[in-house]
Amino acid sequence: MNQQARIKLLVVDPHPVVRAGVAFMLKDHLTIKLVGEAVNGHDAIKFARQHEVSVMLMEIALNDRNGLDVLKQIKREFPQLSIIVFSSHREDQYAIRALKSGASGFLSKHCSAYELIHATEQVAAGLKFISPELVQEMANSLQSDNQNEPHKLLSDREYQTMVMIASGKSVSDIAKELSLSVKTISEYRSRILMKMKLRHNAELTHYAIKNELVE
Repeated sequence: MNQQARIKLLVVDPHPVVRAGVAFMLKDHLTIKLVGEAVNGHDAIKFARQHEVSVMLMEIALNDRNGLDVLKQIKREFPQLSIIVFSSHREDQYAIRALKSGASGFLSKHCSAYELIHATEQVAAGLKFISPELVQEMANSLQSDNQNEPHKLLSDREYQTMVMIASGKSVSDIAKELSLSVKTISEYRSRILMKMKLRHNAELTHYAIKNELVE
């Protein structure tokens, strides 16, 4: 790895192919050095405590903890560390939540190598990275009543649970994936239905598909 590299990057993603892809895109870069990989939130926090990291490229959907919770904890412990949320979720649905939680940027997994490098260099310089597409989405939301959409009333955890339910996952599957009890997920589900004024999972799924919250 290049000894001149000044930006130390940690990639946090549960999928080996994603981590390998990032490593491939950065293998010959002069200023960005991939210093480590983590598969979940626990490993990401542990690595940051033991090694010097400039930028963290982190998937929001982690296997052990909610990605936004991990993001908030890392920013509390390491306020100078810049975090780019790296996700396949629609930007306008998760980006605002990520930025409010302390992220320095939001990058789609459909990005090019150029966009990945540009975003990493920009947040390492202390700036925010927002794609032109997300800027437009944010502008549109300011000019419309989107803030009154029912799903905007949900907490980060409730929103994540709602998306998983709408994707066809059972309460027990969600509880296992998020390392929470079935009772807790059931309570989230009840709050989601109440806040969104929906009666059951079928209506929730219909709403999510109609509003393009799930693929």
